[in-house]
Amino acid sequence: MRRPRRLDNVVRDRLKTWPQHPPGTIGAQGAWLRGRPCDGEPVAQPYLKIPGSDRMRTIPDGLWLHFGGTPADPYADILCIEACSTFQNLLDKRSRFAPSTVSLLAHCPLPWLLAPLQANDPTPRWRIIPFLKAEPVAGFSLPVRDLRVLYGLQRDHYDGFARHQVPHPHEYFCPMDALTAHEGHANPAMRSLLGRACAASAFMVPP
Repeated sequence: MRRPRRLDNVVRDRLKTWPQHPPGTIGAQGAWLRGRPCDGEPVAQPYLKIPGSDRMRTIPDGLWLHFGGTPADPYADILCIEACSTFQNLLDKRSRFAPSTVSLLAHCPLPWLLAPLQANDPTPRWRIIPFLKAEPVAGFSLPVRDLRVLYGLQRDHYDGFARHQVPHPHEYFCPMDALTAHEGHANPAMRSLLGRACAASAFMVPP
């Protein structure tokens, strides 16, 4: 008998169909790129780390990066999506993104930067990043300026969390079936949720 697919694998397959610019996010300007999951699942995909560490990595199910700044002072704003099939899994993943005095870094490997944007667009990813003026010869790590995380929960966990818990300011939650749904990124409720998942939503008149 064929074993059922792991739920996080199903979510990652769906996220591959999501656009390079997260649906519903405020501000169409800027260089958004989907870092995870990538078309073709290359080995070298962006990941998160703390300074000075090359082993303790955070590898979200979904990762979008908004590149900004200048060549002298670059940064990345990031949106992560995590599929949590158990409550313990949720607690573990929340701890990885808890507020800290240690700066979080987003590492972009060289093969990922040089690879085509997507299957139907041969443009190398590095050309989309505004502060890169020439083809890079090595990967680089950027300080994360702003972090937002969307957690997908099993329906009973979602209902219980919504009734009894208070999310942190950087946290957002949805039922797992919203992530596994066909064309889930086009769901008006998902677009509205991700439209609130950015720093600009804190301002009466977004810049």
